[in-house]
Order: sequence, then C-alpha cells, then structure tokens
Amino acid sequence: MVTIINYKERETDAGEVFYVLELQGGIEMVKSQKTNKFYVTARKATIPSTFDEETCKSIVGTEMPGRIEKVEVEPYEFTIKETGEIIELDFRYEYTPEEVEKEPSKIERSNSTIDEFVKKENPVKFFSENGVQ
Repeated sequence: MVTIINYKERETDAGEVFYVLELQGGIEMVKSQKTNKFYVTARKATIPSTFDEETCKSIVGTEMPGRIEKVEVEPYEFTIKETGEIIELDFRYEYTPEEVEKEPSKIERSNSTIDEFVKKENPVKFFSENGVQ
C-alpha cells in the first residue's frame, strides 16, 4: 500500500497548470554506505493527476494498493537541497499499481452433459422419466 501524502502544482511546457500527487510507500530499513549504520526511510514518488486543487487536498491521507519501486534510468545530476551537493543518480522511484485479481467466474464451463452432471453430482434422480420410476 502507498499513501497520498501531498500534492504539488506543476506546469506543462504550454503553460497549463496541473497537479501531481506525492505518494509514499511503507517504511524500510537501509544501511548507510558511509557510516555502516541502519536508518529508516520510505520511498516517495509522484504521479500526475487530472484533479483540481480542492480534490487533491481532500484525498491527502488516502491509501492506494500498489508499491513504489526503484527503476534504473539514464544517469542524471541531482542536487541535495540541504547541502547543495550535486550527485549523479541512475535510478528513480515509480509507483506501480497492484494487479487487481479478477473475481473467478461463478459459472464454470463444463464439457459434461446434463446426464453426466446429474450422475456425478447427485445420484438421486430428480428429472422426470415420463412416469417411469
């Protein structure tokens, strides 16, 4: 499950405003490469929406089925806001919806004839044989 934790306003190249939803996955433990100690974090990703700002506000806190996965991409530069350090990354996080399992059909096809079904499922005769018992 992921949670909608925020929304952000964005603008298209054509100048149109739209909103993205910021999603956060569950917490996970990660081992620091520098200190060799563990810390807790959560993956985040954004997805575009067709919602207006009021709708985005109203759905913050909503949980959705799915997960946030690490996806390899072409290397790009990223600036760490807190330090100003520029680093190179070759991945990003993307939301992957959970596959919704289809409910099995209530009626299953059978190649059996009605007579085979009656004999197999209920040996008691419940169809008329024109008065013959």
